[in-house]
Amino acid sequence: MSVGEMLAATVPMARTLNLEFLRTTPEEAVVALPDQDAYHNHVGGPHAGAMFTLGESASGAIVLAAFGDQLARAVPLAVRAEIAYRKLATGRVTATATLGRPAAEVVAELDAGERPEFPVSVVIQRADGAVTGEMTVVWTLRPNG
Repeated sequence: MSVGEMLAATVPMARTLNLEFLRTTPEEAVVALPDQDAYHNHVGGPHAGAMFTLGESASGAIVLAAFGDQLARAVPLAVRAEIAYRKLATGRVTATATLGRPAAEVVAELDAGERPEFPVSVVIQRADGAVTGEMTVVWTLRPNG
């Protein structure tokens, strides 16, 4: 099962919004939100809450791709998030997530018995390439037990 399939199967909100997991690697995750009238705002684009969910889902996808081999000993959890809406989003929008720290550094902290935190940067774009939003989600790997 791919990371995108796993998220769609286990995260009901991802299914509700019909998110499309286009690419999920430890280096980059790309997730799309189709243009759907049911999730539009008062100006005809995707609602801010739908865009937040898109960005958070892209961040979760890269976290699972980068740290999926650590799931037996730690649970990934979002700690906090910040989003900036830059331009009017219309049509299908795509979120691209990248890790803000090397995965090996994060795992080394986990190995040392720490609860590492690390940022994931997300850029949300329209089909024409215009950046409509930028987001940072800080994640942790909470050790089991």
